[in-house]
Amino acid sequence: MFFFFVGGLEQQARQVLKSGAGRCIACGSRADLVEYDKVLKLFFVPVWRWPGKQPLMNCNNCNLFFPQSLSPPTEKETALRCLFCAREVDPAFRFCPFCGSNL
Repeated sequence: MFFFFVGGLEQQARQVLKSGAGRCIACGSRADLVEYDKVLKLFFVPVWRWPGKQPLMNCNNCNLFFPQSLSPPTEKETALRCLFCAREVDPAFRFCPFCGSNL
């Protein structure tokens, strides 16, 4: 007698706790802190589901789940202020787009 089994175990995000909490360790795109469920599938149909132990990071691009401790720190860009008009200017600019002065 031959028995053919098609099934697997996967993780699915249940609830987003904090959006954009870090970066993915594989592709570098944005990752969210989520609560997740582990799902047992039989012939691609969910059969049994149980909650995960602790929140994990979930990549929006490659759908990778990984612990928050492995996530690289998020980079905060500090905005420059023009010395003449005191408006916030993108750090990549060399001249103020509002008054035209040199930054």
